[in-house]
Amino acid sequence: MKTNDVKQFDLLPVDQRRLATLCGQFDEHLKQIEKRLEVRIGRRGHHFRIEGSSSHVAAAAEVIRHMYRETEASNDIRPDTVHLFIRESGLERLPDDVPYEGGVVVIKTPKIQAKPRGGNQLKYVHSIRNHDINFGIGPAGTGKTWLAVACAVEALKDEQVKRILLVRPAVEAGEKLGFLPGDLAQKVDPYLRPLYDALYEMLGFDQVTKLIEKNVIEIAPLAFMRGRTLNNAFIILDESQNTTREQMKMFLTRIGFGSTAVITGDTTQVDLPRGQNSGLIHAAGVLSKVPGIGFTRFESKDVVRHPLVQRIVEAYDAFDDGSGARE
Repeated sequence: MKTNDVKQFDLLPVDQRRLATLCGQFDEHLKQIEKRLEVRIGRRGHHFRIEGSSSHVAAAAEVIRHMYRETEASNDIRPDTVHLFIRESGLERLPDDVPYEGGVVVIKTPKIQAKPRGGNQLKYVHSIRNHDINFGIGPAGTGKTWLAVACAVEALKDEQVKRILLVRPAVEAGEKLGFLPGDLAQKVDPYLRPLYDALYEMLGFDQVTKLIEKNVIEIAPLAFMRGRTLNNAFIILDESQNTTREQMKMFLTRIGFGSTAVITGDTTQVDLPRGQNSGLIHAAGVLSKVPGIGFTRFESKDVVRHPLVQRIVEAYDAFDDGSGARE
């Protein structure tokens, strides 16, 4: 590695607990920063020394400072959080705090506090809190579904809604529910696993089970929404790129008073049979300028999973040049 810059600084106030949280077990967080930003990091107590190319050194220093601010309110920093800080820096300026109306946004659920990262996630949460109908469109791994579930749990906890409905079209890679064994719940469960996982993380397994038994949380295939009017509910339609035009219109006209709907999807991963148009792509064109409907479009830079996921998304985008989405 060619070295042309060295930066030294102290983290204040000195707090051993915060420093340990920042560095991670066996300095795993510092090693992650070193590998991703191609720098060398040395530390003695609260004194840090970073060596590498000028722009990378500046980015690494900002990431470390930002992480240290994070430790003031958190006793745990996970590798995916470190990834987010590194991605947000992008060798660009990392602000002292994420600017937003009233400060940093936190979604409070019984088990965890969810904090949106980056401009698009902040815009998404703000839109959900201020619009009755919201679209989150973009590649896998950008937090669309997870943040929607967090907002739903928070709304239920704060008694803003009386129930949560989790809905998905039962189409995956050309397969339909009929081929699966079991009753309706057993057929639908595999398609809703990401939603279950998010609920378990935010409410706990026992509480989710109780709420499902009481019908406070309802999980259903999209076809079962026909004919219903959904009042005082938080409704999440996940994987909506696999709805038809007719299904999307049907779903959107189910929304009743006191309800919030979030529609998520990735227009590059449509699994509808050839010749059928995606309801999500169609709705994004028809409703983009309708007052009261929020749209948030995520990009590959918003991916919060393993760094390779972002690179995979970008590679496919470059190869297809947008032709991967069928209209």
